[in-house]
Amino acid sequence: MPALDRKANQIFAGKVVRKDLVRKVKVGANVPIFVLEYLLGKYCATDDPIAIEAGLRLVNNTLADNFVRPDEANKVQSLVREKGKHTLIDKVKVRYLSDEDKYWAELVNFGHRYVHVQERYVRQYDRLLMGGVWAQVEIIHQYDEEIKGRRSPFWIEELKPIQVATFDLKDYQKCRREFTSEEWVDLLMRSMGLDSSHFNRRTKLLLLSRLIPFCENNFNLIELGPRGTGKSFAFQELSPYVILMTGPTTVANLFYNIATGRMGLVGLWDAIAFDEVADLQKMQKEVVTTLKTYCESGTFARGKEPMEGRASIALFGNTNQPVEVMVRSANLFVPLPDVIREDLAFLDRLHFYLPGWEIPKMRMEFFTDHYGFVVDYLAEALRELRRYNYTEMVDRYFSLGSHLNARDVKAVRRSVAGLIKLLYPHGQATKEEMAELLSLALEGRRRVKEQLKKMGSFEYHRTSFSYMDIETREEKFVGVPEEGGRDLISPDPLAPGSVYTASVDHEGKVGLYRLEIGCSAGTGKLRMSGAIDGAMKESVQRAFAYLQGHKVNMGIAQAFDTTDFHVEAIDLLSNRSSCELGTALIVAIQSALKKQPVQPALLILGDLSIQGNIKAVRSLAEPLQIAMDNGARRALIPIENKRHFLEVSADIIERVDPIFYGDPLTASLKSLGMM
Repeated sequence: MPALDRKANQIFAGKVVRKDLVRKVKVGANVPIFVLEYLLGKYCATDDPIAIEAGLRLVNNTLADNFVRPDEANKVQSLVREKGKHTLIDKVKVRYLSDEDKYWAELVNFGHRYVHVQERYVRQYDRLLMGGVWAQVEIIHQYDEEIKGRRSPFWIEELKPIQVATFDLKDYQKCRREFTSEEWVDLLMRSMGLDSSHFNRRTKLLLLSRLIPFCENNFNLIELGPRGTGKSFAFQELSPYVILMTGPTTVANLFYNIATGRMGLVGLWDAIAFDEVADLQKMQKEVVTTLKTYCESGTFARGKEPMEGRASIALFGNTNQPVEVMVRSANLFVPLPDVIREDLAFLDRLHFYLPGWEIPKMRMEFFTDHYGFVVDYLAEALRELRRYNYTEMVDRYFSLGSHLNARDVKAVRRSVAGLIKLLYPHGQATKEEMAELLSLALEGRRRVKEQLKKMGSFEYHRTSFSYMDIETREEKFVGVPEEGGRDLISPDPLAPGSVYTASVDHEGKVGLYRLEIGCSAGTGKLRMSGAIDGAMKESVQRAFAYLQGHKVNMGIAQAFDTTDFHVEAIDLLSNRSSCELGTALIVAIQSALKKQPVQPALLILGDLSIQGNIKAVRSLAEPLQIAMDNGARRALIPIENKRHFLEVSADIIERVDPIFYGDPLTASLKSLGMM
């Protein structure tokens, strides 16, 4: 037996099971996975192949003889009557009826709500009163001598829970201390049914991040990625306390039914997952609106009073394009339905964006043959951990950077808390281990903010997420691997005729463009690509008209008259924001005609009036912040904006060198480094 399997069996005796046997039986039996694991732990707890084969036969026979299918309820009731006694595997719920002062058991698949149960079982297994327990039940049929009140011929003679009926968190935490971080991660991976040897450390942590909603209250997770990566598997198989929604729902079902006075799913389950997030498009607008409020505070208004729930929310969806295409052409929320994708406030409530494209499609060799936790034991551990708050643990070693607002801080803290509960439930993590979790949490939240920055206005521009070591005061910045919205401005010189430019439109959205000029022999005509229209087109035409009238003064008359110019503007943020780029066009044409590149990492701001006067930029802070975040190191700025430069943030002043100009010729010469 491998070392980790042996260690798991010694420390968690009776709470681990061989996962390959679970898969083997699960294929042919449509029963809850914890029922299978109970039977396998009972009959197949050995390494002897012959004994395992015999045990598997016993498991299959037990399922065939004792597992009750709902459509066979009357048949099994008749069987109990004829035999007098029969052993069943069923879910048992117990309720107390005060008017009768009596406990009654309900056997769900057996189809009977009034079965006599001994009070000692109720006292011994309190979960019978809290949603019920799957159990092996010996049920007998005999005459009920009760004269007054309700009578029933069925009695529970013996009850053995199959699920974990009691759970000791302190023992779980104590046992965790016996494992290294790497061993524990591998054991959790095996408990999910996966062989950890096929995944690197980062992929393991991403896969385990799917379990954060299981152990953290009111956590909002989104995962978009290719099909076949097992996004919804955990919600289907790893806990009886979570539910996977596979179709549209209503406000009454999800939150609160005013007519019946019953709480909806958010009050009944620990976590709710939407398997195909595209289904939200089919739901009433009220569902999404209420869900948005709930994702922020865990509260919602139905009827006279506000209500609350603790269920976490997970959104799963499929991508139809490679991530590189989505980053370059649009944003990473493209697969979402319009009702969510266009609601930036809803998206801003998401705590963690799990990059599903980094998780490989599931193949047979990825599934483990080793021991992992009995899923019901792990589910009970994660549920118990929901009662505890680990959000302040990050403060032991680190403080969060200045770019994180209050909503960002809450998202990162909850992500870190969930990861700690999964990996370090005993509450002990070194500085290096905490830094690993904090970096992943910052990345998951930054991925959300990067998309909002591309889609929305300036309010989402602060995405340089970082954390600072309290002891050394060293600050570390955390990026996103797909580089969405980062380093779009190259530190190397561009080809002659290419420049970067930006501006803010009337809605406050920042447009960042790379303007490219192509030259061919001609007669001084201008040709624009179809993407240049509206205000951008007018800006280009004004600047080109200025060049036509001042080509002699600028020393480009001969070259200008024998060249046709082809203009293309590449939208680097893909947000379709308009841009005033008059000065950038003049500099780009000068660069193309002189065959000389502009200074590297240079951003050009400013536009021309119809008479050729330099127009001040509407606002400096927004385009400079976006440009700095994307790699700009110097900026060409109209002299009229010089007094505004001191109003921008200190980090921009420190990292972006201003170059002021008062006329188009000066702008060209300074951009080309000739002045």
